[in-house]
Amino acid sequence: MNDYYNNAYFWQKVDTLYFSSKIIITYEKGEAHKDFKNMIYPVQYGTLVDLVDDQDLGISVFRGSRDSNRVDALILAADVLKKDLEPKLLVGCTEEEELDILHFLNQSDLQKTILVRRGSELPSWANTD
Repeated sequence: MNDYYNNAYFWQKVDTLYFSSKIIITYEKGEAHKDFKNMIYPVQYGTLVDLVDDQDLGISVFRGSRDSNRVDALILAADVLKKDLEPKLLVGCTEEEELDILHFLNQSDLQKTILVRRGSELPSWANTD
């Protein structure tokens, strides 16, 4: 069963998506959310905006303090108010920043999240050559 998750090829594609897109930072670390003043952003927050699907509102990105452009993890948020599942990329985040982001995103009873850390396995079934 271990062969079916955390596929390194998946992470390669996520990196390509990040590198080939433009990010607009909307909140700096320490800034309060515009609508929920008690929610303070633990790291920079922005959105990938130049995606192919012009109906899409972008992909959320949390940029940590490490000098890295590699997507180290992603968060999947279930939002009952929006009736939506939304991925959020974590780039250059330390483990402490990852936990701070999880705490930040799980403050509301209307949204809960999970963290998926990057894997490095190359399962045989994923090879397309």
